[in-house]
Amino acid sequence: MENTVVIGAQWGDEGKAKITDLLSENADLIVRFQGGCNAGHTVVYDDKTYKFHLVPSGILYKNKTCFLGNGVVIHPETFEKEINELKLQEVNLSGLRISPLAVLTMPYHIDIDGLSENSLKNSKIGTTKKGIGPTYSDKIARIALKVQDLFDEETLAQRLDSILPLKNSVLKNVYNSKTYEKKEILGFCERYKNILKPYVCFEWQNLVREFKNKKILFEGAQGVMLDVDWGTYPYVTSSNAVSGYAACGSGFSVSQIKDVIGVYKAYVTRVGEGPFVTELFDKDGETIQQIGCEFGTTTGRKRRTGWFDAVCGKYTALVGGVTKIALTKLDVFDNFEKIKIAVAYKDKRNGKIYTDFPTNTFIHQYLEPVYEVCDGWMTKTSDIKNYSDLPANAKKYISRIETLLEVPVSIVSVGADRNQTIFV
Repeated sequence: MENTVVIGAQWGDEGKAKITDLLSENADLIVRFQGGCNAGHTVVYDDKTYKFHLVPSGILYKNKTCFLGNGVVIHPETFEKEINELKLQEVNLSGLRISPLAVLTMPYHIDIDGLSENSLKNSKIGTTKKGIGPTYSDKIARIALKVQDLFDEETLAQRLDSILPLKNSVLKNVYNSKTYEKKEILGFCERYKNILKPYVCFEWQNLVREFKNKKILFEGAQGVMLDVDWGTYPYVTSSNAVSGYAACGSGFSVSQIKDVIGVYKAYVTRVGEGPFVTELFDKDGETIQQIGCEFGTTTGRKRRTGWFDAVCGKYTALVGGVTKIALTKLDVFDNFEKIKIAVAYKDKRNGKIYTDFPTNTFIHQYLEPVYEVCDGWMTKTSDIKNYSDLPANAKKYISRIETLLEVPVSIVSVGADRNQTIFV
């Protein structure tokens, strides 16, 4: 394989972990380049289910190096819980590395995230309340703590002297909430310094040199429609989920990226608030939700469901730089007589038709989908191994998506297990 970026090409939850897991077998290095523990990835192999939030799913393979890059924000408590659970499942973590430049999510970030979201009342963003937004905000404001700060007592103490008064002022004066003493945060830092230490790659520049001419897989979190620049702002995450950020969030050169696989579900889901033109509120939506087991890995929240949105899909392929499509959960439609694809949006106010995605998401409340209707295949696909054996109507559905998005489908997933995958 050539160096490849795997990104979510909808609103996250497209099945990136499975695709990353499959491609990791042929990679030497797997890099997570953005996001935090608000991302949940699930891999099923040999009837075992593995849940990931920070650790790259490629860790399931032997002799692989998995790297959490500088673009990731790390919540120490979640990291500790995750590695302990993986150890109980006898997963070897000796290949796990963390960039010392990654930013830490602190207890006050968690507090401010929840308090801020609750204060918005009817205008909530739909945050997971994992502290991601406040962490990235502090990173940009240059008042965040990085992993490397844990290992320099003098630097850490000085930084907290300037950071804590700012955080405590917000907690006390804006939200009338509890504040933190310096010794409390220093204790937190000391505890997690020891937990993180075995994995911190202080010689990360040597790691970049070592893998410069080897096979690298870059793993994204969330999806393009949640990207802070390109998504349905403000109902987005706080990082860049497009492939272009793989270089910024890892330390590897953009010239080393050769392929971008965009992962799309055969339908669309979304967790949290925000516009969703093809969202279903009928029996079809409920059926998709139930068959697809559409509950968030991280939050357990029920996912909103809708028909495949080619307007959105064409947009994410464009700004995400997608060169190949991995289409997941095709098997969810095995018992559908008719399947719809949105090929345009119509403005209910004036009849205007949009075939390109309108980035002003505040007008989406007035948009309705213009659908094409495809015939279903009414046949079980979850045991099929070869593309040629797929039902004719399933291949027509895939072909139509390729045409609308102007990108070829290279992988089709027909079930949760690693083996339920068709390479086109």
